[in-house]
Amino acid sequence: MPERISRSTARVLLVDSVDRLLLYRGLLLQVEKPFYAWFTPGGAVDPGETLHQAAARELREELGYVIAPSALGPVVATSSGTWSLRGEMFTSVDSYFFLRVSDLKVDTSGMDDEERQTTDRFEWWAVPQLRSAAELVVPAGLPALMDLLLQGNLPAQPIELPWHLPSTGPRRTGSDVALQPRKPYSHPS
Repeated sequence: MPERISRSTARVLLVDSVDRLLLYRGLLLQVEKPFYAWFTPGGAVDPGETLHQAAARELREELGYVIAPSALGPVVATSSGTWSLRGEMFTSVDSYFFLRVSDLKVDTSGMDDEERQTTDRFEWWAVPQLRSAAELVVPAGLPALMDLLLQGNLPAQPIELPWHLPSTGPRRTGSDVALQPRKPYSHPS
């Protein structure tokens, strides 16, 4: 059994002036048969980075959107679980920030080659579209979380969302799940 690698990610729930969420369609490779799913912008936390720094860097690289890390506010949700890729096992903690934006034009020129090869397109989604999504939307429980956040209810503690890769295969859609507060995650420095 291979040793599990710990991986933290910092992701951002970017919402426009009409309460739509920006998602990208990406090729999910962590399963036996790769398929497309919808994700929030963000990615791995590099050594020495805080979650805020990583999220700001990822927005610049993936979208060409430049913000100060301090503009992100608190982590509003987390999701954690295990997955494998190319024979390696990972344990991940995904941390989500909430940020309202205006006039964001996606510029993918800062993406690396792997991101370009696995990213299909970006789209703005309304909450009803999240609920009726035919493809997997990550994180699971996103519609209920967005309802809470769009009403201006930032949680005192991050909400714990279920992991998006069920053990029986990639069948979960963007349907609602119960939201549970959790203890704040501390990124190891």
